[in-house]
Amino acid sequence: MERRYRLQKNRTFQYVYRRGKSVACHDLVMLVAKGRSTQVGFSVSKKVGNAVTRNLVKRRLRECFRPYLGDVKTGLYVIVARPSAAEATFQSLRRDVRYLLRKHDALLPSEQKEGNRA
Repeated sequence: MERRYRLQKNRTFQYVYRRGKSVACHDLVMLVAKGRSTQVGFSVSKKVGNAVTRNLVKRRLRECFRPYLGDVKTGLYVIVARPSAAEATFQSLRRDVRYLLRKHDALLPSEQKEGNRA
């Protein structure tokens, strides 16, 4: 994922935690706050596992979100991995990301129609 799409500052993460709306599923929690551009941050705590496991989960989540970058509404997104995300497969994480985007109504209308056919 390109750097311009990443949330990097702690201050921005704190803003999303305070102001954002959250939706959860078994392995992930997604918070969305209003913003002028689309930026995404990933939070994987030490409860998920050691550094190797946390980095694996973050890489998978980045790749799960990347196809939707052009198809989501502008805003600040933070995806928080729960400890069960360490054992989740890539396909289940991808399904969870899509589910959370739909729950937030963050997908643009053309993408939602395509998703209903699949």
